[in-house]
Amino acid sequence: MTPPYPPLRSPSTDPPSGERGAHARRGRRSRRALIAAGMSVAVGVLGLTATAIASPSGTKSATASPAAVTANGIPQFDHVVVVTEENKFYEDVVGSSNAPYINSLAKQGASLSNMHGTTHPSQGNYIALFSGSTHGVDDDNCPYDYASDNLGNQLLTRGHSFVGYSEDLPSDGSKDCGDDGSNGYARKHNGWVNFSNVPAASNLRYSRFPTDYSTLPDVSFVVPNLDNDMHDGSVKRGDDWLKKNFDGYIQWAKTHNSALILTWDENDGDDSDNKIATMIVGANVKKGATSSTKYNHYSILRTLEDMYGLPALGSAATAKPITDIWDVTGTPPTTPPTTPPTPPPTRAV
Repeated sequence: MTPPYPPLRSPSTDPPSGERGAHARRGRRSRRALIAAGMSVAVGVLGLTATAIASPSGTKSATASPAAVTANGIPQFDHVVVVTEENKFYEDVVGSSNAPYINSLAKQGASLSNMHGTTHPSQGNYIALFSGSTHGVDDDNCPYDYASDNLGNQLLTRGHSFVGYSEDLPSDGSKDCGDDGSNGYARKHNGWVNFSNVPAASNLRYSRFPTDYSTLPDVSFVVPNLDNDMHDGSVKRGDDWLKKNFDGYIQWAKTHNSALILTWDENDGDDSDNKIATMIVGANVKKGATSSTKYNHYSILRTLEDMYGLPALGSAATAKPITDIWDVTGTPPTTPPTTPPTPPPTRAV
């Protein structure tokens, strides 16, 4: 049987008998303090994790991921939303007290002070912005149907995504012509529905626009209804609609390598100058910048095509891309694939 020898104690750690109680109490207090500190660190880590998981409208972090940049200095965004409004002179919007929110976007991002529509009336502008050509359309008749290339088809066939969202579209995929007085939707303002190579799944009701912005397509086009796009409704109504429906996305975009392009189809006249307002706001946009460079709808199309390494369609091939409003200092450029421009298609007979 092994004798019950007492355990050895180190003289340096074993306090004198009169101090053992106090030493034990101090040891217990020290252990409790260490445990509490560890719990505090764990709670902090969990809190940071929860914050990242609950970041608004998506699971990406609250810090903007660095944007790659094209050879001509255009950021390559994760998401771009293009919203098109209706029939207003530049002066009806820029500096107007009826458009406080839109003018705040010019301060948050950039304003293009020499931007121009393509034609009159509306429909040709939407088709031009989407495909690089008016296809000879000089009226608002319906329907027109084309099988030629366009931005949506370019994106979808090259590994990207595209959806057009129309407010009051009768149903997803609808090719209905709409009516100016019935439900607020008019096909003349829906450029992508005119192309047979854009699938029905890319022609959706605006009610399908995601609230989780991280699930947006690479490129989205949005057309409000006739009351909210300033065609039938007032500038103030359109301004209020934009703030209610897009301020959340805009604030999110600033920290998630994304952007919004707000433009108009045409001014409210029949002049050839056709000057319109356009604002761009989001990540990598110079805050409060104003560009006086002359741009048009084809410039927007060319900018999006350069951004995603797509060939320039039709008149976009000779249009100047928007390059003077971006804040990409220090970001190394990446060169998109080089592809020949596509000539403008002829009008369907």
